[in-house]
Amino acid sequence: MSDHPLRAIRHNALPQIGNAGQERIARSSALVIGLGGIGCAVASYLASSGTGHLILNDFDTIDETNLGRQFLYGPDDIGKLKVEVAAQRLAAINPDIQLSTISRRLDPVELKTVTGDADIVLDGTDNFATRFAVSDACVVTGRVLVSGSAIRFEGQLAVFGPDYTKSCCYRCLYTEADESLQDCSGNGVLAPIPGVIGSLMASEALKYLAGMPLANTNTVRLFDGIENHWQSLRIAKRSGCTSCNKLR
Repeated sequence: MSDHPLRAIRHNALPQIGNAGQERIARSSALVIGLGGIGCAVASYLASSGTGHLILNDFDTIDETNLGRQFLYGPDDIGKLKVEVAAQRLAAINPDIQLSTISRRLDPVELKTVTGDADIVLDGTDNFATRFAVSDACVVTGRVLVSGSAIRFEGQLAVFGPDYTKSCCYRCLYTEADESLQDCSGNGVLAPIPGVIGSLMASEALKYLAGMPLANTNTVRLFDGIENHWQSLRIAKRSGCTSCNKLR
C-alpha cells in the first residue's frame, strides 16, 4: 500500500481507470530502454503515476549536450551513468516504486530475458540497430512495444503487439535498408519535442497497464512541431518481414 494515497486520486477519478486500473498499474512493470530526452519523459511519468516496477536500461554517460532536453540530469551529473542518476531522481519523485537499472548494452539473449520480465517495453533509443533488436525481443516474448523517436522539429510514435500474428512490428515499418536515414544522434532537435513524444508514450503505456484496450496499433503517428500538426498513417503487416512474419 502506498504511503501517499492521494498521489493517484486523479487517476482514480477517471472511469476508464478507477481504483482497479490504478491497482493494475501499481502491480505492473515497464522496461524503459534509452534514458535520453524521450526516456526521461517516459520514466518520469511512469514513476509519478505509480508504475510498480521500472527497469531502466542505458549504458551511456551524461554529457553537457544532453542537458537541454534530458531534464532528469544537471551540470553536476556530467560524466555519470544516466541510469544511476535517473534512478535517484525517479526515487525522489516516487519513493514507493521499485527501480532496477541495467547499465550495459544487452545482447539478444539478455534482451529477450529482460523483455520477458516486463509487462510493457518502451523504446526511446536513437539508432535503428537497437530498435530492431528491441522489436525482435518483443515479438518473441509477446510484449507490447511503444516506440518513439524525435529529430529536428519532428516526432514519431507507434505501438506494436502484443499478438504479432496479427499486429505488425517495427521491422514492418523500417528495414535494414533504411538505416542510412538520419536519426537524432548528432542532429539538431528542439528540446521539448522528445518530451512531447515521451509523454505520449507514457500515456499509451499507462492506459494499457490499467487494462484499457489498445487503440493505436498498426499505426504510426507523425508530429510536425512547427505547425503543431499530427498525421496518422496505417502500417501494413509486411509479407517479407523477417521477425513477426515467422509467427504466421
